[in-house]
Amino acid sequence: MSWVLNISAEMSASEAIKQAVSAGLCFGIVSKHTIELELETKKLCVLDVEEMPIIRHWYLVHRKDKKLSPIAQTFMTFLLNECGDYLS
Repeated sequence: MSWVLNISAEMSASEAIKQAVSAGLCFGIVSKHTIELELETKKLCVLDVEEMPIIRHWYLVHRKDKKLSPIAQTFMTFLLNECGDYLS
């Protein structure tokens, strides 16, 4: 089955999306981590949707002409070791 979304609004703030969904104005797509409290209190629920979750690609970038500080280098190494499969 193929779906066509009728997008009537776009919001970048997770809190605004949660409030709009809580008010019954729409469905929303947010990270599950942002609605943990709402799931516990049963204020919101997760719908089982085919072809979900949405897979995102994350990018780690820094200025080529700048040397990273030791902490930034350590953080980058950590990300690449722990999350390398998710970073493009």
